[in-house]
Amino acid sequence: MKFESSLEKYVLIVATLTAFFTVFLSSGVGVVIPSIAVDFGMSNIVQNWITTIFFLAVAVFTIPAGQISGKYGLKKSMVCGSALFIISSIFATLSVSSEMFLITRIFQGIGVAFLNVASMAIVVSAFKPENRGQAIGLNVTGVYLATSLSPVIAGFLNHQFTWHSIFYFTIPFLVFCLIVLIVKIDKEWKTFENVPIDKKGSVVYSIGILLFVYGFTTLNEMSGVILTIVGIIFLIAFAYLELKIKNPVFEVRFFKNPKFSSSNFAALSGYLATFAIVMIVNYHLQYIRGFSSQTSGLLLMITPVFQVVLAPLAGRLSDKVNPQKLSAIGIAIGAVAIGIIATLNEHTPLYVLAIALALQGIGFGIFSSPNNNAIMSSVPPKDTPIASASVATMRVIGQTLSLGMLTLVFAFVMGNVPIIPEYYPLLTLSCQIAAAICTVLCVISVFASLVGINSKPVKL
Repeated sequence: MKFESSLEKYVLIVATLTAFFTVFLSSGVGVVIPSIAVDFGMSNIVQNWITTIFFLAVAVFTIPAGQISGKYGLKKSMVCGSALFIISSIFATLSVSSEMFLITRIFQGIGVAFLNVASMAIVVSAFKPENRGQAIGLNVTGVYLATSLSPVIAGFLNHQFTWHSIFYFTIPFLVFCLIVLIVKIDKEWKTFENVPIDKKGSVVYSIGILLFVYGFTTLNEMSGVILTIVGIIFLIAFAYLELKIKNPVFEVRFFKNPKFSSSNFAALSGYLATFAIVMIVNYHLQYIRGFSSQTSGLLLMITPVFQVVLAPLAGRLSDKVNPQKLSAIGIAIGAVAIGIIATLNEHTPLYVLAIALALQGIGFGIFSSPNNNAIMSSVPPKDTPIASASVATMRVIGQTLSLGMLTLVFAFVMGNVPIIPEYYPLLTLSCQIAAAICTVLCVISVFASLVGINSKPVKL
């Protein structure tokens, strides 16, 4: 890719490296969950919260991060988000209890919320529209490259040392990214500099999404049903409130545009469908197959390797071909892959799983960059931080609900028990049910991707 200025080069380098290492650590933790659970004596339900609580924190803070980043500057947001992520990661290595470790995961999530919003928005702001899809594709490649390498590296580090080593490995690189950001990028982007922060909207949204997602993960209990309903009420109130004020924390009116709304819904359904699959396959490999975290990591990298190859190509192609059509094709391939994974049991040949993981990588590699491009190109340039927040929110809510759905299925089928050989048949059944649900969600995402193909950008 040719850069028109050194600023473009450094922006893309910082955004991609930051995306790589935050995703690397986030994904790496997922691979070593069994080891962390043993160290802290966690049950199957509690150990799922190692990942869920992180993404819940990201979901709660992403929408407010969009307006805050636009007002105080995208570069400042990346600096603060990086610093918070680094500090909380250090404390994670010092954790002496499950409670302390889970608290550090919350602060890591807050840091990532600002990084997710600012990194995408800063790339879009620094690049011209004709090169935007390619730049987004390369940025997304950093995410997929981290996803592909993290199972291998994290599995190796955990197998040879301890789960703490994945943090020791990551922190120096994050510090390096922070230094490059401060020293090499001398421009700031403030699109909402004179706009007051919508504190009321931020609070209502945060309460609503927190209650909804947490309630969703405990729907097997009456308290979970109540919290879910109350969360939905708060989110409805949030939408109503945002329509009534001049400078909302999130411009709900954008959803009047079919391209924006359908692409966001496709992203939500797609991430909801695919994210739990990593956990499902990881559990299948380590518990049912008895593979080490190192071996499991090698197999899990099949999917993201294909994503790494295809994401930049799909991003470049989305500058020339309707991105929603590409998204629909990609997620349709993903539906086939997850349908195969829904049949996994102890007798499934390993090559069948490998084929499914490859198809999933091909499908999601084609889906993500064009879907992001469709969302970002459907709003005016000044609103890129809000659109970026929307992209990040759909991804994180989808990922969080995906893990919540998996936890919910585990709770209904297995109950709150340790994952030991006695319960392996129930573990297999739980994973099959969850994967079947994910297949249906992929099909829904296909149809959502095709809505509003010929719609115009939002005009408020």
